[in-house]
Amino acid sequence: MSGHSKFANIKHKKEKNDAAKGKIFTMIGREIAVAVKEGGPDPANNSRLRDVIAKAKANNMPNDTIDRGIKKAAGDAGSVNYETAVYEGYGPCGTAIIVKALTDNKNRTAANVRNAFTKGQGSIGTQGCVSYMFDEKGQIIVAKEDCAMDADDLMMFALDAGAEDFSEEEDSFEIITEPAAFSAVREAMENENIVMASAEVTMIPQNYVELSEDADIVNIQRILDFLDDDDDVQEVYHNWDE
Repeated sequence: MSGHSKFANIKHKKEKNDAAKGKIFTMIGREIAVAVKEGGPDPANNSRLRDVIAKAKANNMPNDTIDRGIKKAAGDAGSVNYETAVYEGYGPCGTAIIVKALTDNKNRTAANVRNAFTKGQGSIGTQGCVSYMFDEKGQIIVAKEDCAMDADDLMMFALDAGAEDFSEEEDSFEIITEPAAFSAVREAMENENIVMASAEVTMIPQNYVELSEDADIVNIQRILDFLDDDDDVQEVYHNWDE
């Protein structure tokens, strides 16, 4: 987003997260459970679990909470099985919204997501109706205030580790990877003790939509707020230029 501070957006997200830490820990706990079920409890042999653990630590999740989540998912045959569900739809003025959820009841989640869109005058679409407007990429944000390396050195390090793009913002650096290369790049930076403000595989819009009418802004914010309040919803991606 040209002209926007990615680090400011990350800080804003973390501030929201800090205000609802219980919800964040619940969300990450579900991700840990799914990662363990898919690839086993040993992070050394499970790159998805390593990525989730890194995300947990970035959100100040205590190590003993992480360990308990891994042991519970690995040892409790009766634990809840979460399924991934993805919903796509439209907000005001054709804004594109993608919702990713982990749920033990797809009917409940689908109804809640549909209700969120309806509350904001939006609509659920068919699978693939808006995802073509986004690119799935690994995205790592490094705050300049946390980084001792200069821009050129950090760029060369990231590219050598497997990143595909590097950009400099006013207060941060953005490193972009292909999803398959994300874990290797994140781990290389972690091993170099480079502090990351955010590191995740995300959906990056190819273009952004500006909303000028107050009613449209209120409606899309209403959709996002309802989705944010839903415990089943893990991630929400949109192309609204906030």
